[in-house]
Amino acid sequence: MAEIKKGKYRHFKGNEYEVLFIAKNSETLEDMVVYKALYGENGVWVRLASMWDETIERDGMTYKRFTYIGE
Repeated sequence: MAEIKKGKYRHFKGNEYEVLFIAKNSETLEDMVVYKALYGENGVWVRLASMWDETIERDGMTYKRFTYIGE
């Protein structure tokens, strides 16, 4: 898995998010990404790091789930 840097990312559907921290799941010790939406109510979310770095296939196209766009 590639290193997940703090900073701004674009989701493959177009919205932007900011990675705040990389945390550990207390039960499984899996890496988790703590991130904030940069739109709407600016909700804070967590996602498995392995899912953050996934490649998505939709409508015959392949996308990275999140693409780093800077600090």
